[in-house]
Amino acid sequence: MNIPIKTADEIEKMREAGRQAASVLEMITPHVVAGISTGEVDRLCHEYIVDELGSTPAPLNYHGFPKATCTSINHVVCHGIPDFAKKLKNGDIMNLDITVKTADGYHGDSSMMFVVGDSIQGGRLARITQECLYKSIAQVRPGVHLSELARTIQQHAESNGYSVVRDFCGHGIGAGFHEDPQFLHYDGYEPSADAVLAEGMCFTIEPMINVGDYRTKVLRDGWTAVTKDKSLSAQWEHTLLVTATGVEVLTLRGDEDLSFLEA
Repeated sequence: MNIPIKTADEIEKMREAGRQAASVLEMITPHVVAGISTGEVDRLCHEYIVDELGSTPAPLNYHGFPKATCTSINHVVCHGIPDFAKKLKNGDIMNLDITVKTADGYHGDSSMMFVVGDSIQGGRLARITQECLYKSIAQVRPGVHLSELARTIQQHAESNGYSVVRDFCGHGIGAGFHEDPQFLHYDGYEPSADAVLAEGMCFTIEPMINVGDYRTKVLRDGWTAVTKDKSLSAQWEHTLLVTATGVEVLTLRGDEDLSFLEA
């Protein structure tokens, strides 16, 4: 496994990529309400990335993916394809996944959950999933094994009655959209794949947590992954930099309080 260590110049480029990805989510948040279509959400994000940021939506045409963003609603785990015919309604939950490729060629990758109107079950799932992300981020520092982060996610999800998706994972990121290492969100590491974190590594943590069983399937479009039992699924994602003493969240949004990292 060849995990890139970012130079000081690359780290600055990653900070800008992360800032841009976060800004897209901040921009779109007021628009995500009942009645808007996922196609319109995608259009607004696409235009903002290109026209306001001067960057490129990395998912567009990536291995043939047809849109600028991924919009995953209710039992869709990930890689949902935006559609102007698909309108959000009260009680829906949606993950919006954004990856920006800057003019310098570096990637910022982040996703967040939106709870549309009222959904007690969906709201709780979204909250616990975000806690899984935050609890794992709090452990990031040089010398920590990926499996330690994975166990934290799995234990918190399962202690709340949920399951962790095993078919998709986090990943290294930089000039490449997907780099080493692959990061499992459950404790399933072979010893050879259980990388030790080091200063200068950049990677994503993006747990996908289900109300029901962890198993998934991909629909005929070749992209949309759903829960096999049609139970709700949620996901949150950040792009991270391992620092000398801990972690820097490169895709931090203004609405987030990560003061727990200072402890």
